[in-house]
Amino acid sequence: MQNRTLETGVGLFLLAGILALLLLALRVSGLSTSAANDDYKLTADFDNIAGLTVRAKVTMAGVTIGKVTAIDLDHDTFMGHVTMQIDKRVNNLPSDSTASILTAGLLGEKYIGISVGGDDQSLKDGGKIHDTQSSLVLEDLIGKFLLNSVGKDAK
Repeated sequence: MQNRTLETGVGLFLLAGILALLLLALRVSGLSTSAANDDYKLTADFDNIAGLTVRAKVTMAGVTIGKVTAIDLDHDTFMGHVTMQIDKRVNNLPSDSTASILTAGLLGEKYIGISVGGDDQSLKDGGKIHDTQSSLVLEDLIGKFLLNSVGKDAK
């Protein structure tokens, strides 16, 4: 009898541990169990999206308000076309807002930061953010710095 209760207790403990690991994996991966109608889509075109990935965060004032759902190449303008899914609670983004590709820390992950504009009209589902700032590529900056310092040494 005591063995049976001990085995049942161990089984329940293992089941709770597996459920906790599953919940942790869902949180870390960025997947969510919320319905798709809780969000709306916005798009933006960037000259350079170096390092930005699908499921990257979209933030405003440091708060996550959405995620990147698709990254494509616009064959007409040859720019990176990014589709974002924004939480419906943030339904009053001014139409002149700015989207920037930022880096978490010096070498961290890339994400999109939205700076609020001042226009009276709001972006709606399927709207486009026209004012964008592309990603800074660390290798390009180092290359410019090295070429600049080499040019000064030659003089």
